[in-house]
Amino acid sequence: MFSCKPYDRTFFDVPGNPHDMLYLETGLNETTALLAEGSGAVCCFVNDIVDTAVLECLHEHHVQLVALRCAGYNNVNLDSARRLGITVCRVPVYSPHAVAEHAVGLVLALNRNIHRAFNRVRENDYSLNGLMGFDLHGKTVGVVGTGKIGATFARIMHGFGCRILVHDPFLNPALDGIARYVELDEIWRESDIVSLHCPLTPDTHHLINERSLRSLKPGVMLINTSRGGLIDTRATIHGLKSGRIGYLGLDVYEEDSDMFFENLSHEVMQDDVFARLTTFRNVIITGHQAFFTREALERIAEVTITNCSAFEKGDLDSAVRVM
Repeated sequence: MFSCKPYDRTFFDVPGNPHDMLYLETGLNETTALLAEGSGAVCCFVNDIVDTAVLECLHEHHVQLVALRCAGYNNVNLDSARRLGITVCRVPVYSPHAVAEHAVGLVLALNRNIHRAFNRVRENDYSLNGLMGFDLHGKTVGVVGTGKIGATFARIMHGFGCRILVHDPFLNPALDGIARYVELDEIWRESDIVSLHCPLTPDTHHLINERSLRSLKPGVMLINTSRGGLIDTRATIHGLKSGRIGYLGLDVYEEDSDMFFENLSHEVMQDDVFARLTTFRNVIITGHQAFFTREALERIAEVTITNCSAFEKGDLDSAVRVM
């Protein structure tokens, strides 16, 4: 298991796990792939590199399975895995409530300036100037991506009394009577809040860019708990400076693989773009923690162990395969 943290071990070191686990804190990449020698499978996370070079190294050391303990697989070269006969499994659903509720938390914190109020009170400052928010009731919320997470977020925001517009190539019947499917242009034009819940693909890369920003309602709140590459960060900074974006909540960032999940408090910030983001008072950034609930980690471990067991038994129909 690569990119392993102490909390991962807590949920994998359980009596029901029949596999011999070697826990490695280091991430998987071309240099560290050699550490998988003698293992039948590797287990990796969102920031691990599983490109052609890594897969070829794994193949040379007789690794047959890549078990992703996450839903996304954009970090895996599936063509190379297929060519090398390496099976790739994932955890498509762990807790949609975890991510959706975190997105709602960002909405509430940004709207009511909770992060700024917290700091003021710590300084014995109880003034309210600059902390005014708005009622969520009656506002229009645009949700891009209506899988389990996006649909859960939409239902929660509907509970606040919001008007819900959604966009997805596939209709989700769970949103019947709650949301209306529209084109992206209407999402951009009508929404007071836009929340992204779609996978990162060539079509969705930089979905938020200079052109789409021009279409957004001035002062819009933008939330991204999906993948950092959905947002063109430099264009978003321009949007913040111009006021087109009034609030920004991020749990992911384009270049987060070099930062998130690590304690870098003793180092100098090297990413000037990210550093600029942190200077805005109307921006809240969390370090890819939306998934981080007890229930989600339990489910991730359970499905990952089941995937490995199914592969070991040759019962691939019981494994959640990417390919």
